[in-house]
Amino acid sequence: KGSFKYAWVLDKLKAERERGITIDIALWKFETAKYYVTIIDAPGHRDFIKNMITGTSQADCAVLIVAAGVGEFEAGISKNGQTREHALLAYTLGVKQLIVGVNKMDSTEPPYSQKRYEEITKEVSTYIKKIGYNPATVSFVPISGWHGDNMLEA
Repeated sequence: KGSFKYAWVLDKLKAERERGITIDIALWKFETAKYYVTIIDAPGHRDFIKNMITGTSQADCAVLIVAAGVGEFEAGISKNGQTREHALLAYTLGVKQLIVGVNKMDSTEPPYSQKRYEEITKEVSTYIKKIGYNPATVSFVPISGWHGDNMLEA
């Protein structure tokens, strides 16, 4: 799918690529001069929450991807939204380091809206503080999965 240019890099199952969602966890390992790194891609869809828990329980740091699109962010941060559930599960599973990727910044109105980004970071910061994270230690990164903005280089 065109809108999932980078989103499905680790999705190997045919069903994942056809449906445009991660179903099972996928691992990708590499090393830097200082660290051995394993990326664990875990599902975000509520139907596969058991698989998300399996992946997250092995993590030292979580990258929570939040959609910036109008309606998408609001659904995720709502009382029963997946953004809230995933952040809470990560913290409960002992993942104390968190990075928040604010995705789809290219689809805000206007595109790459600083106001929308700040609105999202404020609301997510308020929520993650309630569950135990220190927002001052959480990095928020505006990204575009479609264009690769802030994904390939810092």
